Amino acid sequence: MKTTDVTARLASMGGAKWDVHLRARERVAAGADIVEMTIGEPDVPVPPELMQQAIASMQIGRTGYSNGRGETNLRQALAESYSASRGRAFEPDNFLCFPGTQTALFAAMMGVAQAGDEVLVGDPMYATYEGVVAASGAALVPVPLRPEHGFRMQAADIASRITPRTRALLLTSPHNPTGAILNKADLVALCELAKAHDFWIISDEVYEHLVFEGSEFVSPLSLPDYADRVIAVSSISKSHASPGFRSGWCVGPKDFCDALLPYSETMLFGNQPFIADMTELAVRAGSSVAAGMSARFSRRAKRLAERLQADTALQVHSPEAGMFAMVNVSATGLTGDAYAWDLLDNGVAVMPGSAFSESLTSWVRIALTIEDEAFELALERIVSHANAKVQGAA
Repeated sequence: MKTTDVTARLASMGGAKWDVHLRARERVAAGADIVEMTIGEPDVPVPPELMQQAIASMQIGRTGYSNGRGETNLRQALAESYSASRGRAFEPDNFLCFPGTQTALFAAMMGVAQAGDEVLVGDPMYATYEGVVAASGAALVPVPLRPEHGFRMQAADIASRITPRTRALLLTSPHNPTGAILNKADLVALCELAKAHDFWIISDEVYEHLVFEGSEFVSPLSLPDYADRVIAVSSISKSHASPGFRSGWCVGPKDFCDALLPYSETMLFGNQPFIADMTELAVRAGSSVAAGMSARFSRRAKRLAERLQADTALQVHSPEAGMFAMVNVSATGLTGDAYAWDLLDNGVAVMPGSAFSESLTSWVRIALTIEDEAFELALERIVSHANAKVQGAA
């Protein structure tokens, strides 16, 4: 039977990027000794106060239908939180609630881009971005994020790729996979281009609360001169170690949210009331786990860089935020893909850089989210493996 064009557009963008991770899981299930450093699972459980709130809300009957925008109590909490953190006024109608950042991003993209349009995206990029843009029918235009610029997007690289078909620029700051953060000057330069050429800024801010000491997060939502063209998406998945609850949101101009509402209603009709209550508590109380995660991930990133750069020829890009560090493995004579598969046979699972961009064919992404003892064991295995490969390549 024939399927639609969107299935054809997405046919090559499924789970193949996660093959190393999936193979590692299969081997671990069969009893293999493998340290998994592939995906960004928080290293702590859901905070008990959030779990208790979700249970209490279910027990009092908060299990019925919501509305297309999401529960009013949650949107009010979000409005108050964003007004305080972004330095300008937000109202509940500036928000739509979704099951996680991914769904919010999908809906936002469907609201701004369609066939014949172009969407600018930093390259490397999170693995699902290609599919999100392709689903809309628009063409993805990659914008290089260069190591020599700390993987921060440069306005000049954007300017050279803008055409009359450009409808949006998708930003990720803090960035996945590199952990880079755009500063205020970066954002103003990018927003000026958006204003001059009349396109949207979509900002994925899910790692906002996992910023390392000495770095600072700035949102384009905090720039009032561009408020009419900035949309942001986020969730409690990372900040509150709650990825399985799938609770996220889209924030933007009220007119945009009004226009997107029928699409949201057609797609899912709001979020679950008991999860909205849990999320309201998360938003109002802040995170009891984010600071600890940030400190641990930062410490592990420093440990990774110190150890690999002291004892191997591998090069580590030090992140400013997030859950990952990028490692250039070209000294081994292997591509990132070949390196990841070979390292898997030596007891450590990492993600090939090519899962995020063809520009990262010499890189791998290493998750910083495993506990310290396993992290040290992985370092020993990585050092031994890298040195053996470098000697073999010499």
